[in-house]
Amino acid sequence: MNVINVMWSGGAPYMSVHTVHQQMLRHLGDDVEIANWLLLGNGLCNGAGSVREWHMPTRALKGRRLWSLLMPLLRARLRVALEQERPDAILIDGLGVARLILPLMRHLPETRVTVLFHGTTRLRGKDVRLLRGLAPGQLCLAAVSQTLARSMEQVLGRSVQTLRIALDPSAFALDLLDRGQARRALALPDRPGRVFGAVGRLVPSKSFEMLVKAFAQARQSQPDIRLVIMGDGEMKAQLQSRCDELGLGDSLLLCGYRSDVSRLYRAFDWLLIPSRSEGLGLVLQEGVMADVPVLCSDLSVFREQLGEAGCYIPVGDQTAWTRAIVACNGLDASATAAVQRRALAPEQAWLAFRHSSKALLQG
Repeated sequence: MNVINVMWSGGAPYMSVHTVHQQMLRHLGDDVEIANWLLLGNGLCNGAGSVREWHMPTRALKGRRLWSLLMPLLRARLRVALEQERPDAILIDGLGVARLILPLMRHLPETRVTVLFHGTTRLRGKDVRLLRGLAPGQLCLAAVSQTLARSMEQVLGRSVQTLRIALDPSAFALDLLDRGQARRALALPDRPGRVFGAVGRLVPSKSFEMLVKAFAQARQSQPDIRLVIMGDGEMKAQLQSRCDELGLGDSLLLCGYRSDVSRLYRAFDWLLIPSRSEGLGLVLQEGVMADVPVLCSDLSVFREQLGEAGCYIPVGDQTAWTRAIVACNGLDASATAAVQRRALAPEQAWLAFRHSSKALLQG
């Protein structure tokens, strides 16, 4: 069996997507030939199989203005390559890549295609027609959470399978640093006070600016608390300005992107996830598997994973987040983490993911 894994791009912003796809592909077995195609950029690391970088124009891929005239040429290049490869299966990263690849599949009727949706997606009329255009026997649609799958089914009127992403808890635990090691890696001074952590891209949907303001309010009554935000993105300068404006000094650390982020969760006493929306939220899983208690936005996708064990805060409610941060002082962090781990059941989730991803790609 040979499989082509078509990704939008490489680099740090896409590493979580790459991780998910690589874990899916590894479950197919050692006898499967895998080729990874990156339409933009580079940076696919530790991946299974070969890597081909296409270096396509970003504006053309997104269909912007006159650049959209290049789309037929890009598809022609891909069609030639696909007809040469004649893959048994293609794994596609989300709607943007699907728009480019799916129109070519009429030339490869024997190839099975799986489109995996990682987050909320605005489906236009032509997108719906595109995703309805291939027969279920050739095209499989899947989403990383039941919440996302059900919302897409309502729009598409066709089945969307749930592939609940899970991480290998044994491998994850092996790489974790203990609290002291993780804090030294982050150059956190050894002083009293709880350390809160947040992880993710610095974009509006993660709601980090609201979190910074909520933290600043909480610090008025608990001046020894600290907040560490790990991630990079378009809002970095804006967040730094907000921190300066609020006079937070070294009580708030913007670490930027770190490739070793998954090893560092135990630097935190509590993990904060204030997102406005998420397809799944792997950060939540990583925090729970590191035995760090999680406070998160009240999103259906988080309730899907933690049920009654979650500590949920109304989305975007700065005052509620301030109260929740302050209230952590009176909570048993270890007991909360233990309850959340039992709810997530990472060992069972990992086994289910291995079985489901293999079945999905093999049809």
